Amino acid sequence: MTLIKSISGIRGTIGGRTGEGLNPLDIVKFTAAYATFIRKTCTVRNNKIVVGRDARLSGEMVKNVVTGTLMGMGWDVTDIGLASTPTTELAVTMEGASGGIILTASHNPKQWNALKLLNEKGEFLNKEEGNEVLRIAEAESFEFADIDHIGTCRQDPTFSQRHIDSVLALDLVDVEAIRRADFRVAIDCVNSVGGLILPQLLEALGVRHVEKLYCEPTGDFRHNPEPLEKNLGDIMQLMRQGGNDVAFVVDPDVDRLAIICEDGRMYGEEYTLVTVADYVLKHTPGSTVSNLSSTRALRDVTRRYGQSYYAAAVGEVNVTTLMKETGAVIGGEGNGGVIYPASHYGRDALVGIALFLSHLAHEGKTVSQLRATYPAYFMAKNRIDLTPDIDVDAVLAKVKEMYKQEEVNDIDGVKIDFPDKWVHLRKSNTEPIIRIYSEAHTQEEAEAIAQEIMNVIKGLAVSD
Repeated sequence: MTLIKSISGIRGTIGGRTGEGLNPLDIVKFTAAYATFIRKTCTVRNNKIVVGRDARLSGEMVKNVVTGTLMGMGWDVTDIGLASTPTTELAVTMEGASGGIILTASHNPKQWNALKLLNEKGEFLNKEEGNEVLRIAEAESFEFADIDHIGTCRQDPTFSQRHIDSVLALDLVDVEAIRRADFRVAIDCVNSVGGLILPQLLEALGVRHVEKLYCEPTGDFRHNPEPLEKNLGDIMQLMRQGGNDVAFVVDPDVDRLAIICEDGRMYGEEYTLVTVADYVLKHTPGSTVSNLSSTRALRDVTRRYGQSYYAAAVGEVNVTTLMKETGAVIGGEGNGGVIYPASHYGRDALVGIALFLSHLAHEGKTVSQLRATYPAYFMAKNRIDLTPDIDVDAVLAKVKEMYKQEEVNDIDGVKIDFPDKWVHLRKSNTEPIIRIYSEAHTQEEAEAIAQEIMNVIKGLAVSD
C-alpha cells in the first residue's frame, strides 16, 4: 500500500491501514484540513465547494467520504458527478464556489485515487497553501460543525455541457471550418470520463464521424492509462487500418492530450502544445511558457513570431504562475497539457482538441504533414540511482560548476542548455535518485548527452 501526502493533495492506493494507503480515515482527515484552510483564506462570500470525479472503481466510495466530510465541516457541496479535471476547475468559477476537490489519480493505474485541491479560482493550491493544508491535517486542527450548521449536497450534472459551450465560445475555435473539413476522428478514452465528454465535444464541433475505443466509463482501464506510445498499440493499429484523419487519446481525467497521425504514427506528446501554440500565436501576439523539461520546439516556434518564450519549474502551478507574470497567451507542459488563458488556467484536453482541429482545418494538411512543419527534436528520459549517503544537492552543484560555460538554469534542479541540445537534472524528493531528461536533433544524440552527464555524476559520486 502507498499513501503520498504533498502540496498538491493526497494520493495513494486504495485500502490498507491508516497512514499506509488511501482509506476513509485518511480521506476524512485530509478533507477536513482542506475545508478548514479554505474557510480561513477564501475571499468568495458563499458556502460552496465543488466535487467532481473521474470514473475510477473507487470513485463512488471516495466521493461519498469527501462529500460527507465537507458537509460535516459545514460546507454546501455541489456534486458535479463524473467530470474531467478541467470541467471541475471551470465549475468552481461558474458556480462562484470557494474551492473544489477533484477525485482523480490522473494517469496512475486503477488501484490509485487522489484528492486534488483547488482554490476559489479553480486553480491548484500553491506550495505555501498546500503546506498549510498538510500542517492542519497533521495537527488535526479542525472542528466539525454542530447540527445547526452541517452542510448540504446538491447534484448538478450540467457542467460538462457548460464546459463544452465555453470551448465553442472561444474566438479561435472555428466550428464552421471544422465542420467543412469533415474530419473523421478516432478517440481512446481509457474507460473514464473522456468517453462521456469527448463524443459530445466532437459532435458540437461538427465532427460527424467518430470511432470510439474504450469509451465506456467503467473505471476498469483496458490499458495502462498514461497516454504514451508504449500503451497505445490498439488505437495506433486502428489508425493504421485507414479511414480516419486523426486520433485523440486522453488520460482518465482528460487534462492530457496525445495525438496520432492518419498513418498510425504518434504525433509526439511534446508537440501537442507546440502545434496549438503555433495556431494561437498566428492570431494572438504574446509570450509562451512551458516547463524546463519540455521540448525546445516551443521556444523555436515562439521566436518565429518574434515573441518571447519562458521556462518554468516543473509542475502545473509553476507554469501557470509564470504565465500570469509574463502575460503568456498560451502555455503548458510537454506531457500533452495545454493551458489556454482565454479559457482558464488549467490543462484542458478539450481546449487542445478544439484548437488543434481549427488549426488543421485552416492549414489543409494531413496530420503527419502538419507535424513535419515543426522543428524535429527527440527526447530521452533516464535516471541514475545513488546510495543514500550521497549528498545529491552537492553533486548537482558540482555539475552546475563544471558546465558553467554553457547556459545553466537552476530554478528546478540543473538544466544545461547547449547550442544544439539540452539536459535537465532533477533530484527526487523521496529517494537518492537524479532524473535526467535530454533532448537533441536525433535520438542517438539525446541518449549520448544523457550518458555523458550520467558518467560525470557517477564520477562525482565516487569522489564525494
